Amino acid sequence: ANLRYFLQAVVPSAEAAGVYMAIHPDDPPMPLLGLPRVVSTDADVQYVLDSHASVHNGLTFCVGSYASNPDNQVEAMAAKHASRTHFVHLRNVQRLDAGGSFVESDHRDGEVDMFTVVRTFAREAARRQATGYAGGGTLPFRPDHGHKMLDDLDASKATNPGYTAIGRLRGLAELRG
Repeated sequence: ANLRYFLQAVVPSAEAAGVYMAIHPDDPPMPLLGLPRVVSTDADVQYVLDSHASVHNGLTFCVGSYASNPDNQVEAMAAKHASRTHFVHLRNVQRLDAGGSFVESDHRDGEVDMFTVVRTFAREAARRQATGYAGGGTLPFRPDHGHKMLDDLDASKATNPGYTAIGRLRGLAELRG
């Protein structure tokens, strides 16, 4: 209810300013430190989008965040919500149990058929360019998270977990392939 109240108050200003809001899903999508999860399932996404029906009220579609919840059919969610997605985080996970434990996997080797998701959003990006989409015809993608490898393993170099240079470049190469 608080999120809906916020969106109803803020999205009109975003529309006036030409801003495209893109909410990121809960990461992880299960309760954490007693905090409720509000954007973890397809029903949650629909609630957010219905809270203020405007293209300016959209999504950051984080494949890994949605994939870590076994109830989500991520490929179907991507197809359903592509037109309201403003940013795509491409990462994959391998679920370890029914309780929500997961590890980040290589981009092509997890729970999600990454080819299907990338194809869905590539088609949406092409549709936007062909139709003069109000958001400028762009749909940014990024390989989100990567494993430490090669020079990233050098302990003398500071890296942020999941944001290693070479590991993310590998992910980008896999996704572009």
